[in-house]
Amino acid sequence: MSLPRITHLPSGRLLSTILHHQLLLPSIIPLTVPKRAVIQGEYRRPGQPKKTKFAWQKINFNFSKGLEGIKKHFTLLKKEFTDRWVGPEGKPIVEHMLEQNRVVWEFRGPESLREWTVSSDREIGGHSEAYLKLGRNNNTCFLYGTLSSTPPRDGETRYSGYCTMRSKQPLASFDRKKHHDWSSFNTLQLRVRGDGRPWMINVSAETYFSHQKDDIYCYFLYTRGGPYWQDVKIPFSKFFLTHRGRVQDDQHPVWLDKVNTIGFTLGDKADGPFQLEIDFIGVCKDYAHTEEFAYEAYKRNPEV
Repeated sequence: MSLPRITHLPSGRLLSTILHHQLLLPSIIPLTVPKRAVIQGEYRRPGQPKKTKFAWQKINFNFSKGLEGIKKHFTLLKKEFTDRWVGPEGKPIVEHMLEQNRVVWEFRGPESLREWTVSSDREIGGHSEAYLKLGRNNNTCFLYGTLSSTPPRDGETRYSGYCTMRSKQPLASFDRKKHHDWSSFNTLQLRVRGDGRPWMINVSAETYFSHQKDDIYCYFLYTRGGPYWQDVKIPFSKFFLTHRGRVQDDQHPVWLDKVNTIGFTLGDKADGPFQLEIDFIGVCKDYAHTEEFAYEAYKRNPEV
């Protein structure tokens, strides 16, 4: 049995082969980089410019701002200890137990608007516009703009046309999450003046699992239009659970002990200007309302 003969390349030919592959290497590498970038990089919508700055270039190294932040957070920490010593949410225990109404948001100055965020489909390439300002007497919140259901020409988005106003997440000292405890109340109360459009009220509560972060409790707000104010009372038992805009089969009441935010969304597909004026947003205890939950809670596959 004869062994296979191994062919040895001359040293000069071997050197030329290596140099040839080195010349081909730069043209081969770019073919694999975009695939990795598409998988690991952030999603960029069509038409948006590429990000040219690195992450570390966006950091603002300002020591004076850091000192102001330390002073601010220690002041908040001191207030937390003081409120805890006085009673729940800084109120005496008797006053907290007998409380029947509570104004959570009222608009009495420019600083009250900083607690809210306004957005529209313009962020994804749409044509709707939404703005927020104080009312004529600086005692109300005035939300106005233009709604457009024309989708952006990006080849992906099929439906568009929404404007929303949402409260910011309340924070405690050192940017810890702080929640609204409405467990002593059963009704949402607000005073509004609109133009006849229907709105959606969205209540977001703290969840136990990360995949529930998009769960929102919703109900409708029908404005009458005209110059007169309307006092609206919506029981929390009427709010239904949604996830990314879809009503869920498994329904349950709102978790009122850890409410994060509240928002108002307009998306009635009626193109044109809109306006909504809000005096205050609060909660109350309605003893005449005894309903716990308005919707049937059932099991999809009940045990036989």
